[in-house]
Amino acid sequence: MKTARENNPMDQEDDAELLAAYRAGDGESLGKLVEKYKRPLFGFILRFSEGREEADEIFQEVWVRAIKNMNRYHHKNLLSWLFRIAHNLMIDRMRRSKPMLSLDTPMNTEGSPLGEQLAAVCLGPDGEAGGRELGLRIEAAAAQLPAEQREVFWLRMQADLSFKEIAKIQKCSINTALARMQYAVSKLRKELAGEYRELQKAGI
Repeated sequence: MKTARENNPMDQEDDAELLAAYRAGDGESLGKLVEKYKRPLFGFILRFSEGREEADEIFQEVWVRAIKNMNRYHHKNLLSWLFRIAHNLMIDRMRRSKPMLSLDTPMNTEGSPLGEQLAAVCLGPDGEAGGRELGLRIEAAAAQLPAEQREVFWLRMQADLSFKEIAKIQKCSINTALARMQYAVSKLRKELAGEYRELQKAGI
């Protein structure tokens, strides 16, 4: 299934135009790209940082590395590339501070529709008070997931990346990315059983 971004080729066309303008010397075009992707990129980084100050540092470093390599950029999806840079930066920081933990052996499975249901409630910018409260509970529960599962969940839900793109970022197979999403969704379903019933009653 294609994501909303994949169904809208105008986003990629706009990126190509802005990148071409930046390479031609238009500094404002880079600023437009930074602003365009600030919300999903910074929001993702913040969930894996110790605070806003560290998230700011990583966000800035992502763009520093992107600028250094911009002339060699040939990917189709700019946002996916930026998330890959952010992922690598955060992995480096985690390795310097503590050893990485491995997950259970992944299984071959498909993603759960619950993820799409959660996204509709907790990730929309204009949700009502009840939805925002539910969103906070979901975020708190997601924060308890193992790092790799939590990353897949937010890359899918907030960044709207395909599992193929997520697999590239995490340097794993698509089946592994799908399995991590399934593990995450299963744990969230148990943790948020009451909220899940609310979603079903609401027909979401």
